[in-house]
Amino acid sequence: MKLDPSAFVADLDLIQTLEKGSNPISCGEDRVLFRQGEIPDGLYILNCGELALTMTAPSGEQVMQMQVSAGSLLGLPGLISGEPYTLTAIARNGARLSFVSRDDFTSLMQTKPLMALKMLEVLAAEVRSARHALSNC
Repeated sequence: MKLDPSAFVADLDLIQTLEKGSNPISCGEDRVLFRQGEIPDGLYILNCGELALTMTAPSGEQVMQMQVSAGSLLGLPGLISGEPYTLTAIARNGARLSFVSRDDFTSLMQTKPLMALKMLEVLAAEVRSARHALSNC
């Protein structure tokens, strides 16, 4: 399955707003940000560098791997739904990211409701990309 990496990229206003309440992360080596099946603890923003997303079937077979671009929001569906992550995210050596905790994210959504619409745009793009990928299998 091949998803469109641009589906994860957010609007610049949304990224700037999220980064106000974020903590920076610099990767001196490859680093797993979250694993498929883990409970979400926050949202990651890829500022620069490389990051791979993977999905593994229950059989252990890898069914998807892709690189995402700077400006991508990672972990958004799990964070919003409160359900486990459906992908594993691995930031590559040299990547720079921002992390927004669950509490800071919730506070932002309550104080800036227009940002919630921008989040929906990213989620909708991810859904469209997944449906397109499934229709081409």
